[in-house]
Amino acid sequence: QVQLVESGGGLAQPGGSLTLSCTGSGFIFRLYTMSWYRQAPGKERELVADITSGGGVTNYSGSVKGRFTISRDNVKNTVYLQMISLKPEDTAAYYCNASRSVNNYWGQGTQVTVSS
Repeated sequence: QVQLVESGGGLAQPGGSLTLSCTGSGFIFRLYTMSWYRQAPGKERELVADITSGGGVTNYSGSVKGRFTISRDNVKNTVYLQMISLKPEDTAAYYCNASRSVNNYWGQGTQVTVSS
């Protein structure tokens, strides 16, 4: 069955960094656009970044542009989100998403907390 497993979340200090990973299985990873979303308590889930199937095009929300970098390794079936200069407002559950045509898969989420 399809699985997306995120890892790498945790506690970081303001100005610190974390790298999230998401490994997919049960589908042809290299054909899918991969995205990272986040959802803070009491807020709607929002798109953070996405990357096309071949990795040639990336897109970022304005709030993370210049601080976060999305990348993928289609051999390892893994997408990454490198986060630097973290801010308290980056605190949220981060979700990995795989999409292609009518197919849309989600991971279980990993918590990122930015606090001193």
